Amino acid sequence: MSGEQDGRRKDAGDGEEWELLAEGGGGEDEEWVWGLLGEDAGGGDTGARGPLAKDAGDGETEEWVRELLAEDAYAISPSPVPYPAIRRRGVVERRRRLAVAGAVIVALGVAPVATWTVVRGDQADTVVAGPPAEDSGTPDSSSSYASPPATPQGPTPPATPAQLVAGITFPQAADGLEKCLAYDRSGAQPGEEGPGEASEYRIILAIPSTGDSNSPGDGIYVVAVKEKPTPVRLICTLRNGRAEGVNSSGTDENEPVPLVYPDINSKLYQQSFLDRGNWKLPFRWGVIGTYIPAKVTRVTASYGTSTPVEAALDHGWYVATGVLDRQVTRAPHLKGYDSSGRLVYDSDTDTTYEHTLP
Repeated sequence: MSGEQDGRRKDAGDGEEWELLAEGGGGEDEEWVWGLLGEDAGGGDTGARGPLAKDAGDGETEEWVRELLAEDAYAISPSPVPYPAIRRRGVVERRRRLAVAGAVIVALGVAPVATWTVVRGDQADTVVAGPPAEDSGTPDSSSSYASPPATPQGPTPPATPAQLVAGITFPQAADGLEKCLAYDRSGAQPGEEGPGEASEYRIILAIPSTGDSNSPGDGIYVVAVKEKPTPVRLICTLRNGRAEGVNSSGTDENEPVPLVYPDINSKLYQQSFLDRGNWKLPFRWGVIGTYIPAKVTRVTASYGTSTPVEAALDHGWYVATGVLDRQVTRAPHLKGYDSSGRLVYDSDTDTTYEHTLP
């Protein structure tokens, strides 16, 4: 028996041994098949074919065996094809490919986003740029970009640099105003109208403050005003970078407004009455008040000297400042002029003005 025949016999299944003989194989293959027939007949060896050979001649026997083998071969059906398993594998593979394709599409659809920082004074606003504009003239709703809400702006700076005194910068003054507004809000009662936002104010003066017996320690005064919804003037006291006091006042819109109206409640031109005759010198002073721009174009202030100081005019407010090197007893002397140079206001003739210091 050849090695090929022996391999075929070992690999043959339940139906393949019949096909080997049905295909016309003889000799040793036939002898091996007869052995299998003997086992199926219960003989256990090739001697079982003896009775079959006695009943028929060699030619008839061979033909009969071939017919029998063919019938049994057709009767044996192969294992069914595992269609459900094949279909499941196909579905899994299709889903995997769709997932990969979707990831590629998403990666290609991501547009680059750039960020940069715009610095205004000591405040920084982050701006996010949208995707580049398309060349097509037709707007693409999918690429529309909503900019982030703008952050509240800070206060308006003063009209002239001279209103920021002794090296105080506008960012310092604006920061001081923010702290004072927060300080004022912390003490507000429920239902009480708050001081508003810094963006509603204009800073009109920032000067050094001199400590006295009533309020020891030097610091900074920041004066800010707003017109809407109601006119308000704030004087913020800051020491060591912290807000320590807020002086506020307003005006009655129903009362007649003088051409020049000194703010006597500001008290920026005097030290505590507890230190009368014992002021700390030199002393930086300031005076503020309102004027009517249509009728007043110039305001001056004289304090402790005969030489007047020109006041800065800032949207209906006048601001003057100077330095005292000696103790005084009289309040600043104020004058207002119209466009022709004519004197239209003099504090010496104003009966509501406090001419002497307490």
